[in-house]
Amino acid sequence: MKQNNCKLIGLTGGISTGKSTVANFLLNKGYLLIDADKIAREVVEVGRPAYIEIVEEFGEGILKEDKSINRKALGNIIFSNEEARERLNRITHPHIFNSIKEKIGVLSKDNSIIFLDIPLLFEEYSSLIKHGIRFDEIWLVYLDRDSQIDRLMKRDNISREEALRKIQSQMDLDEKKKKASKIIDNRGDIVSLEKQIDKLLGDLI
Repeated sequence: MKQNNCKLIGLTGGISTGKSTVANFLLNKGYLLIDADKIAREVVEVGRPAYIEIVEEFGEGILKEDKSINRKALGNIIFSNEEARERLNRITHPHIFNSIKEKIGVLSKDNSIIFLDIPLLFEEYSSLIKHGIRFDEIWLVYLDRDSQIDRLMKRDNISREEALRKIQSQMDLDEKKKKASKIIDNRGDIVSLEKQIDKLLGDLI
């Protein structure tokens, strides 16, 4: 979705590749960034339509005492059950994508560049297009598999096996690399990372 010559740049990556670091750098530079994860949390707040549908589908056993959704309890249900995960996605995705589309529509009136930070962009690409969300460019924050495993183990204090299991639940980064418009290689230090982002930003202007 584009309006008034506003460019929509998708920002994605894989678990523990450094996408949040890139997102924060863009925010500090003054760029507008829509956080899809934040929207995903907002649409399931108590009383919202997606919340009601989720409770009807999965039962009140997934709720905390304050009636908010216990993300860990729900995660335990869907993590190893693809059919349950698809049921959850069918409930939440239309609400998430419609909210993203609304935000783009409002922000594009007064801004020339908007970033959309969305972890599973390629996994959900067809649904994004279906909801009228179209990208001018897609930036991928890339890390090789061994480095990704090491960083995830340290970040979450988990075993290599568990880190690998989490990584393998997402599309392979090398596959995403083939689909992305621009690659941000995060195998170096923070200085190298920022130089790459500055170069990409300069190319946009």
